[in-house]
Amino acid sequence: MNDKDKLLELARDVFDIEIEGLANVRDNLDGGFVELVSACIEVLDGGGKLVLSGVGKSGHIGKKIAATLSSTGSTAVFMHPVEAMHGDLGLLSANDLLITLSYSGETEELLQALPSAKRLNAKIAAITATQESSLSRWSDIVVEMPVPREACPFNLAPTSTTTALLALGDALAMTLLRLRGFSKDDYGRLHPGGAIGKAVTMKVSDIMRSGERLAVLGPDASVKDTLLAMTKARSGSAVVVNADGAPLGIFTDGDFRRHAESDLQVLDKPVSEVMTRNPATLSADDMAVEALKIVESKHIDDIIVVDVEGKLVGLVDIQDLPGLKLM
Repeated sequence: MNDKDKLLELARDVFDIEIEGLANVRDNLDGGFVELVSACIEVLDGGGKLVLSGVGKSGHIGKKIAATLSSTGSTAVFMHPVEAMHGDLGLLSANDLLITLSYSGETEELLQALPSAKRLNAKIAAITATQESSLSRWSDIVVEMPVPREACPFNLAPTSTTTALLALGDALAMTLLRLRGFSKDDYGRLHPGGAIGKAVTMKVSDIMRSGERLAVLGPDASVKDTLLAMTKARSGSAVVVNADGAPLGIFTDGDFRRHAESDLQVLDKPVSEVMTRNPATLSADDMAVEALKIVESKHIDDIIVVDVEGKLVGLVDIQDLPGLKLM
C-alpha cells in the first residue's frame, strides 16, 4: 500500500466510524426524543423559546443547533453555562425550555448552572449518552445519544459524538419545522438577504426585463434587424411574437452563431426561420424560484414571461440573476 492509499484509508476510517455512530443514534431514538419534540412545541406555541447550553465542542454544536432552529421557525438562543453564572441566566425564563448538551453528562460547568435554572422554574432537557448521568438526574426530559466510539484513535477527541449531536439537532429542527407548518415562504422571510430568501419572496415580475430592455419583433423581421434590436436592448436574445403579442419563439446570439457557421446569408433570413420554437415560459405572477428551477433543469439562459392571456410581458435573462443575488 502506497502513501496515498494509506492516507485515504485513514480518512475513510473516520467516515466509517462516524457513520456507525450516526446509525446507532438513529436506531436508538425513542420516547425521549418524542418528549423533547412535544415539549419544544408546547414552549414555542406558548411564546417561549429554546435555550441551548453546553461547554467545549458540545457548546460549538449547540450554537449551530440554535441557529438552525431559529432559521427554521423555532426561536432559540445559545447560553454558555459559565456566562450564565455571571448574568446570562437572564436569557432564561420560566416559560422557556433549557436544552443541555453533554455527552458524558458530567460536565461540571454545566451542572453548576442547573440549580439556578431550576429556581427559575424552567423545564430542563438533556441530550447525553445515558440516563445514569448527573445531567440526566437534573433533567425533566432525557434524550439518550449512545455512540459506540470516537473516530479519534485514543477514543478521546469528540468526533463521532459531535457529529451525532449535530445530526440529532438537525433532526429536532426539521421535525419541528414540519410539525409546526413552517413553509418555504416563512423561510424566505427569515432569510431576506440570501438567494433562497429572495427566490421564495420575489416574483418573476420583480426580476424580468421589460420595456426598452426587451427586444421584441414580428416573425417577418430579418435576423439582421433582430440583432440590431438585441443590441439596442443590450440583451442576448429577442422574443418573436405574433400580431396579438403572443410569443412564437425566441432568438439568441447563440442561435445566430450556430446558423452563421453554416450559412453566411442568415442575416437576410426571416427570424422565424431560425428562432427556437416552443420556448420556456413563466407567468409574471410565478415565484422567482421557478425561474431558477427552469434555468437549472433545462440549461437555458432566457425565459419568456407572459400574462394571464398568454401575451408577452417580459423576459428573464440569466445574466441579471447574479446582480439580483439570486445565483
